Amino acid sequence: MQFLRGLSPISRSGLRLFLSRQLYPFPVANSSQLLGDSTQKVFNRRETYSWSLVDSHGFKQQIHHQSSFLSEEPLDPFSLVADELSLVANRLRAMLVSEVPKLASAAEYFFKMGVEGKRLRPTVLLLMATALNVHIHEPMPNGVGDTLGAELRTRQQCIAEITEMIHVASLLHDDVLDDADTRRGIGSLNFVMGNKVAVLAGDFLLSRACVALASLKNTEVVSLLATVVEHLVTGETMQMTSTSEQRCSMDHYMQKTYYKTASLISDSCKAIALLAGQTTEVAMLAFEYGKSLGLAFQLIDDVLDFTGTSASLGKGSLSDIRHVIRLSLI
Repeated sequence: MQFLRGLSPISRSGLRLFLSRQLYPFPVANSSQLLGDSTQKVFNRRETYSWSLVDSHGFKQQIHHQSSFLSEEPLDPFSLVADELSLVANRLRAMLVSEVPKLASAAEYFFKMGVEGKRLRPTVLLLMATALNVHIHEPMPNGVGDTLGAELRTRQQCIAEITEMIHVASLLHDDVLDDADTRRGIGSLNFVMGNKVAVLAGDFLLSRACVALASLKNTEVVSLLATVVEHLVTGETMQMTSTSEQRCSMDHYMQKTYYKTASLISDSCKAIALLAGQTTEVAMLAFEYGKSLGLAFQLIDDVLDFTGTSASLGKGSLSDIRHVIRLSLI
């Protein structure tokens, strides 16, 4: 929470509310117990924000803040970046064009309208960018600040796109390994088109992500996100080869969960900070925020595997635990 103290009102309230909605999708008697008194104060104010498009390549944020203790109007973090998310989604679909129609169709399977999911990772990254770009929008002569802010925002949007491609690629590969038949409420790609096409589609997404990553021409960011792919493979291998003793170890579980889930969002948050020209300290705080969010998200997801329904999960309930049991019998 140290990281949140330095953020603007839109960032503090947006990130906290986003965290609460994702990690606590069930009724809570006292929300202040989970989010802290400062968040409760945000809920007792009216906060109004507007976004204006600078050009087709970026956004300039214009924040207007009004306070009123007479009404309660919780912020919707998704709505704060809704227009930008649509832009990112459209660019993602455009990036997945291939000379082979079947490959293109497979690669864009989970990017189609209606099956894109909540786009949690791009949302977190765009909100993180908003929090860290405040100094970029300081007035400068001849509109230089606007140009720099637009270029930076475009590069940060690229991080959101790369992160989503890596994430979906990992889903395609996971479904093959888990022999899953549903994902996001529809038939999984391996179930619809077969394992070979699903694996190739995942590889295609990773290759497109690498091309986009190289276009940023930032060696530190390239190294960060390249490491994420290594972590995904490491985490999946840890899960597949764990011994009965390791499966009972919380340390082993948390390490595996970091590799499989938290590494992607934590390193992406750090990449957003690096592109914004933030200090090493701020970049590490962004990393720790993403790590904590990723770990907590996976913890809740694993609990819901026991308590949720197939309809609410978008996949079969107990599918993850069945997979672990099946591996232990091999």
